[in-house]
Amino acid sequence: MSIIQDKYNQTIRAELTKEFGYKNVHQVPKLTKVVVNAGVGRATADSKHVEDATAILGKITGQQPVQTIAKKSVASFKLREGNKIGATVTLRGERMYEFLDRLVAVTLPRIRDFRGISTTAFDPKGNYSLGLNDHTIFPEISFEEASTSIGLQVNIVTTAQSTAEGKRLLELMGFPFRRNA
Repeated sequence: MSIIQDKYNQTIRAELTKEFGYKNVHQVPKLTKVVVNAGVGRATADSKHVEDATAILGKITGQQPVQTIAKKSVASFKLREGNKIGATVTLRGERMYEFLDRLVAVTLPRIRDFRGISTTAFDPKGNYSLGLNDHTIFPEISFEEASTSIGLQVNIVTTAQSTAEGKRLLELMGFPFRRNA
C-alpha cells in the first residue's frame, strides 16, 4: 500500500467524517481515478511527436497510454479527422496512489519557484485539474532523453459532492496548495 492510501484509511476518512458530519462511511469522499493527458499540437506536422509523448507518458505513469485521435477536422489548426493528436492514461487503484505519492512528494517540489498549486482548479463536484508545463520535472525522465517539452494535464476525480469536500480531501492527502496571503 502507498503512503497516501494508508493515510486515507487510517486518519483522513475519520477526520472527514467528523468535519462534514457524514452518517454513512460510503458518503466520505475518496479518489476514484487519475487521468493523465498529453496533447501534442506539433503532431499535425510530424506523427513522431505522438509516439514520443506516448513513450514519455508510459514511463511517468507505469502504464501503457492510449493514443487520442481527432474527431473533427479543423482547418485553422491544420488538423484532419482521424489524425493522432495526443495520449492519455487512466490510473486506478494501487497505480493511482503510487503516482499521486510521487507527484506530491517528489515531482511538484522540483518545479522551479514553486509556491504551491492553485486552489481555483476545482469543478463544482470536487474534482481537481492540474496543468504541468514541462514533463522533465518527473524523476523518471532524464534531461538527455527529453528532446522537446511536453505539457501534461492531470485530472484527479473524486466522489466528493462539493468543491469544499474535494479541496479538504486533497489537503489532508498532502497536496501543497498555495496559501492566500
